[in-house]
Amino acid sequence: MISPDLSGRVGLVTGSAKGVGRELLLSLADCGADVAIHYRTSDGAAEEVAEAARERGVDAAVVQADVTDPDDVDGLFDAVEAGLGRVDALVNNVGAFAPRHWTEIDPETWATVMDTNLTATYLCCRRALPTMREVGFGRIVNVGYASSEKGLVSPKNFPYFAAKAGVLMFTRMLAADTQDVDVTVNAVSPYVVENSDEFPEELPRDRPADFEDMAQSMLFFLEEDSDYISGQNVEVSGGWLPERV
Repeated sequence: MISPDLSGRVGLVTGSAKGVGRELLLSLADCGADVAIHYRTSDGAAEEVAEAARERGVDAAVVQADVTDPDDVDGLFDAVEAGLGRVDALVNNVGAFAPRHWTEIDPETWATVMDTNLTATYLCCRRALPTMREVGFGRIVNVGYASSEKGLVSPKNFPYFAAKAGVLMFTRMLAADTQDVDVTVNAVSPYVVENSDEFPEELPRDRPADFEDMAQSMLFFLEEDSDYISGQNVEVSGGWLPERV
């Protein structure tokens, strides 16, 4: 089990009131990090996560924001910094999807999928990186999607695939741009996770990825000794490679 000592560090996971984000955030708390729970509408669930984190002996703050809005993102980081301190570990987890044929996706839905996955990642990194560079330390983990970098295409859910491919390209660009400081930028890309709404008939290893699979990959990147590993993408997919989509 990977369990880095994150005592004295502050972690922010976007979309951490529920699902994968919740479990990733609690794994940070399990390692001793103070944590910021971000939510947009799920205030009750966010408070429950905060209480669960505090039961682990760490400080926790709950902050509401629309991470597709630059002003809200500034407010999010301002609130975290005022309540907990600077963000040492940023996990960009937010991302909507639309599992429909591209011709059935209206422009508003297209924009929502692109903005929550790619624009939100850009805005949060844009806000976090100057401080990380100033103090000389930072860890960023972006959540992608398995096989997006292999040119995965499908007429269904196309904006999601396009946005996640952009996230991986952005991850590598940021990694190249932070070679001069102890800041790393990596990605964790699942296929099907245990809380997914639908499951394909066949799954690699006869199961979806569980939350611990995701957390272990993330925690590896957050290790202080992982400082020479940047611009990488770990697919948490059981070896899945689509033959057809």
